[in-house]
Amino acid sequence: MELRWSDAELAFRDEVRAFIQANLTDELRDAGRHMTSVYVDHHASITWQRKLFEKGWGAPSWPVEHGGCDWSVAQRYHYTRERLTAGAPPAPLGIHMCGPALIRYGTDAQKAFFLPKMLTGEHYWCQGYSEPNSGSDLASLQMRAEDDGDDFLCNGSKIWTTHANVANWMFCLVRTEKCERPQRGITFLLIDMASPGITVWPIVAPSGEHIQNQVFFDNVRVPKANAVGKIGDGWAVAKYLLEHERGGTAYAPDLQVRLDRIAAFAATVPGHDTSALIDDPAFAHKLAAARIRVHALELYEFRAMSEAANGGSPGLAASVMKVVGTELSQHVTELALEAAGDYGIAYQPQATRPGGPVVLPFGAGPHVGPAFAAIAPLHYLNDRAGTIYAGSNEIQRNIIAKAGLGL
Repeated sequence: MELRWSDAELAFRDEVRAFIQANLTDELRDAGRHMTSVYVDHHASITWQRKLFEKGWGAPSWPVEHGGCDWSVAQRYHYTRERLTAGAPPAPLGIHMCGPALIRYGTDAQKAFFLPKMLTGEHYWCQGYSEPNSGSDLASLQMRAEDDGDDFLCNGSKIWTTHANVANWMFCLVRTEKCERPQRGITFLLIDMASPGITVWPIVAPSGEHIQNQVFFDNVRVPKANAVGKIGDGWAVAKYLLEHERGGTAYAPDLQVRLDRIAAFAATVPGHDTSALIDDPAFAHKLAAARIRVHALELYEFRAMSEAANGGSPGLAASVMKVVGTELSQHVTELALEAAGDYGIAYQPQATRPGGPVVLPFGAGPHVGPAFAAIAPLHYLNDRAGTIYAGSNEIQRNIIAKAGLGL
């Protein structure tokens, strides 16, 4: 594996940097930098997606024949790093999750209808996986889809559904048959969120943001033509999608940018016995130790990138990156909270705007103190979920133990 970037890769990095500088507005930058979790305000995400689409960069990992860029893993890494450094919003969920699943398992008709609308942002997607009694044990899901001629009749509930309040489509796992093995009899369905019988209830995050939801289905009619892959074999699609979600995530670039922002802020506030917190030996040691851990993660991600470039599957590496990346992310939020000092005590959900729609119990007045410090406790609270969603870290450790260590 070559750890130095080629001249072509560096030229691509410079092209990405120039594009972002020319197209990222202050409003979009604020939305990206005010994020308190992995999710951003959907208006900002769609606006940025349309700019990327116009450039021809709408789907970095998709094949060219489906409107994608077919970028190498190195190109995707450089784009991600430059996007995070500049504060640009992330891509909508459909681009990096539902799209790849459709490309692999979808029919020609499904690809022709859905993929172009994902690229332009016309369709904004949410994920219907978790249920009130089926989270980490996803195969135990109970939402029913009963055969009714050319349609399925769907009844049940999904929970923790990010952006269900603004999405117009959901990719969803439903049970079409009860089998001895719970992984069998599950079907991957695409559901129009405007369908009669769908009710969305808000779940307000600790940060005050309305991002998650519970979604109820009461005799919702869904065409069988919207099943992706074979009916009853949706678990294969779900496994591919989850692997893509974990393996397609590089944590190190985001963590490095966040550590840089902590260091920059720490240079502006006094330390315990120093003129600036960044000069406080104890804090500087914590920051340096975090940078070392992030650099080690980055090297591991480089190795995973190299294997992917040679046709390998994320597999075990996806689980390792998920565990290390999310736990490091939580540690970085603790450093940010320490740097925020007394400002980190106040609960100021309005500070996240325009990072996401916010429920404001105290009105929409200005926040007190620097934006970095006001957002730090909100990010800390939201990031507690990072080790749970997309397969809890306990489950990932079991995968590592069995598949990697033979335990």
